[in-house]
Amino acid sequence: MPYAWTTTDRTAPAAELRLWPHQSLSAKGFVTFIGIFFFLALFPIYAVLGTVLLWGLLPFMLAALWAIWYALRRNERDRQILEVLELSPDHLRLTRHNPRGPAQDWEGNPYWVSVSLHEKGGPVPYYVTLKGSGREVEIGAFLSEDERKALYAELSDRVRQIARP
Repeated sequence: MPYAWTTTDRTAPAAELRLWPHQSLSAKGFVTFIGIFFFLALFPIYAVLGTVLLWGLLPFMLAALWAIWYALRRNERDRQILEVLELSPDHLRLTRHNPRGPAQDWEGNPYWVSVSLHEKGGPVPYYVTLKGSGREVEIGAFLSEDERKALYAELSDRVRQIARP
């Protein structure tokens, strides 16, 4: 799953949760995809090699290659999201590091924080939120539906354990 729990302090029940979007295309996969696309795009070019039509097709092939390159790189940059939830008996802090723009922070007292799972009505099904300190914030909206369900179960248990030792 694209999230991981770590225990930050062995003497107190403190933990840290890191969440990130699933990255399905590795660097090696990117190079392979671009290489295969380029190779397959050359087939029509071979047929018109040595003719004037080559100069008519070549810009479109290169434009398509550039567009795919750009779209994949832009998608990779947009998926560079990291959410860090720090839990301790007296403090809970959620920080979202966005790909562009400043980080977003939210803090609350674990005793008063509630974890909610909204099956409908959110931007995605099974929407997980933290509510406290006068605000309700989302967590893990980029996860899949099953991952959000598992996250809700784990997160509600951890918050309950830390808030009420």
